[in-house]
Amino acid sequence: MADIYDLLKEVYEGIKPTLDSSGFTPVKAEGVSKDELPISVESGRVLLTFAGSGKGLRIEHFNKKIALYGALKEGEILDSDYSKLAETLFDPDEANEKDVRYVVNDFSDTVLETFGAKATKTIKSKLPTPVSKAAVQSGSSSYDPNTLASRFTTIFPELREEYKANIEKYGQFLPEDFFVNHGNKAVLDTIRQNNPTAMKRMFKLFNEIYDDGTNETQSLICVTILGAMDNDQELLANCVDYMSDELTGPVINVNRYLGSRDGKGAKMKLANPPAYKPKKGKKSGPISKIGM
Repeated sequence: MADIYDLLKEVYEGIKPTLDSSGFTPVKAEGVSKDELPISVESGRVLLTFAGSGKGLRIEHFNKKIALYGALKEGEILDSDYSKLAETLFDPDEANEKDVRYVVNDFSDTVLETFGAKATKTIKSKLPTPVSKAAVQSGSSSYDPNTLASRFTTIFPELREEYKANIEKYGQFLPEDFFVNHGNKAVLDTIRQNNPTAMKRMFKLFNEIYDDGTNETQSLICVTILGAMDNDQELLANCVDYMSDELTGPVINVNRYLGSRDGKGAKMKLANPPAYKPKKGKKSGPISKIGM
């Protein structure tokens, strides 16, 4: 188990060059020495606060998540002036150097995009906000495809830029495009390598999101992502010990169908999702439907 203060120290040291170049200095609570981390704790929230000319920045860890908040305002900046710019899971019980590196890179990019020389003077969340565990546990929400992809890129941080590019290109997240063209390769490579630690981590995500996901999200996991195994029995065998009981049956049935004569047409649709066509009014991404 890692200590959250040690982890935040690593995050701070990693992002410090970007903060310095963007004109931010730490705001230290009373009693915190010059050599100590600029950390304060409020109602269980662990905070690192920074200030610049007409701007503020805050890193917050709470409920196993780490978030970056920013504000642009002359004069005193209040809590209500901050807007969320980025957020990701960051569980001290499971976080490792890879997770720290992901947070550092993501937050550094966000600071530069928001406060750098070419940034516009508007603060707004750059990515759709994932559905929280608390919202799911309360029954008010279910996990959506964006939440799956956002958390997926904490496991595969090399795909974070592709995730951002997908949203920037279409103005919303198109899950089929992201996973068919980028995410599925990482999934299949992980299954082929069959490393227990990597498999456990990946399927922990799939199991959790599937169990409490929308129908669209469940279809995305079973059909678009794990259906890409193409009924390969060796790959399926690698997965069985890691899939939940709720996920195992649908994944096996989908792969069996896609491997049959009747599944050839559906498989072609998965490999070649229709091109995105903007619609008037509310937009929606193309979703492959497979009749089982």
